[in-house]
Amino acid sequence: MGRLSVMPAMSGLRSAHDVAAFRREFPGLARRVHLASCSLGARSARLDAAIGEMLDASAGPDAWHAFEEQTDLVRHGAAALLGARTAQVALMPNASTGAYQVASTFRWQRRPRLITTVTEFPSIAHVWLAQRPLGAEVVFVGDARTGTVCADDYLAAIDDRAALVSVPATTYRDGTRLPVAAIAAAAHAAGAKVIVDAYQAVGVEPVQVNALRCDYLIAGFSKYLLGLPGAAMLYARAPQDGDRDPQLTGWFGRVRPFAFDQRLDFPPEARRFETGTPAVPAMYAATAGLSLIAQLNLNVVRQHVQDLVAYAAEQLRAQGETVRLSSNPNARGAHVPVLDRDPAALAAWLAARHITVSPRGEVMRLSVHAYTSRTDIDEVCVGIRAYRRRVGAPVARRPDMGMHTLIGGRR
Repeated sequence: MGRLSVMPAMSGLRSAHDVAAFRREFPGLARRVHLASCSLGARSARLDAAIGEMLDASAGPDAWHAFEEQTDLVRHGAAALLGARTAQVALMPNASTGAYQVASTFRWQRRPRLITTVTEFPSIAHVWLAQRPLGAEVVFVGDARTGTVCADDYLAAIDDRAALVSVPATTYRDGTRLPVAAIAAAAHAAGAKVIVDAYQAVGVEPVQVNALRCDYLIAGFSKYLLGLPGAAMLYARAPQDGDRDPQLTGWFGRVRPFAFDQRLDFPPEARRFETGTPAVPAMYAATAGLSLIAQLNLNVVRQHVQDLVAYAAEQLRAQGETVRLSSNPNARGAHVPVLDRDPAALAAWLAARHITVSPRGEVMRLSVHAYTSRTDIDEVCVGIRAYRRRVGAPVARRPDMGMHTLIGGRR
């Protein structure tokens, strides 16, 4: 298992980001441009090796011991990534389950307000909305018409009725980084707890829970952490600090999981939020991805990402594209949202030309990572120009008002 453990960083990728060296970990990048890490990270040789190792282990006499070892590696790797203790990290099948587990520990009668945002990823918003029958008053902050939010929107809504404040570290559609620590400070001053969705941030910038000042954090091991769907992390600063125990559970959430008894007890650690057997392939994939991220200086990667996002925005605007991006470079995440009337059609056109992007709603997202080069940006710009010559100038649709109309009515 040591071959896929979270290894110390390699010397050339810590002080200066060597894109060519890191790209060699991803053989497929020699054949296509991958600008969709905000949806799924590029396939690496280590991922292939990890899945092969899992298959080999599954054919052996000690398969379950090997699987458990991978789960431990993932938990330790996630804790190291976040600057947390291992006891503060639970492993989830997805971020939505992590959000539910946190929400399920609240009793909403005394402090009913759950504050979220119109920029929340819909699956997380669905979990919050499902708390209404239990007494939660779900408040969506931000501009429902444009689908944007700022710190002042949160600060205006936080009061002594708030129990939980949900903040995306980086918004999924527009790639806007929010001032989590400032929002958390206001929430804590009012007596509320804070949960952060860091799925669009981990792997391309430092994400440290103490700096964010959050009580909970959820993120997954696919996307920028270069694993596969099926595994996520839940950080809990004080795992036992809830109104009640988690309402979804399973044998991995027990004090002694392998005692195989029917007694319902909860350990003091974050494992109390865990449920059943984890998805074994996703655990192996997560270990491979974490080993790649551990090679990197994430401060250097953050600067590399900022430079590429600025370069892409400049090139795209110069050729007539409409880019929905913050004017503040520090508020930009790792993807560039390009407005289009049919992002799925544009993405299909590019895919046929060996360029992978990620459409969402009225935008096509071009996401960058440590392995992205300026040549990748140049190639997608050429592809978009060719598409425009074929279909005409871009005409962006109005924002999808279906969900935001509902949300706006609750503000």
